[in-house]
Amino acid sequence: MGKLNLTTNRENDTLTVQAVGRIDTGNYIEFEKAINAEIDGVKNIVLDFEKLDYISSSGLRVLISLHKMLLSEDGKLTVRHPTTMVREVFDVTGFTEMINIEN
Repeated sequence: MGKLNLTTNRENDTLTVQAVGRIDTGNYIEFEKAINAEIDGVKNIVLDFEKLDYISSSGLRVLISLHKMLLSEDGKLTVRHPTTMVREVFDVTGFTEMINIEN
């Protein structure tokens, strides 16, 4: 289990979350709770993964859930600056086709 540090910033209907470390089976609930605590009135979520070293299938399930919820409200999930490792996970799992990724 890895360490995860999260920083959230909300501006109007956009929530930006910077994740540093790892999102894995030991802390994905912390990741999910941090976002859910800020989600009321949010239409867009930006996940800054520039310093995220790893994301597990548990973390990917959180992203799928967020993506579906935002789509139902005409919102958007964006991942910014994924590391090479995280980008490879997205490519292999098909997330690259599903969510908006900004390098």
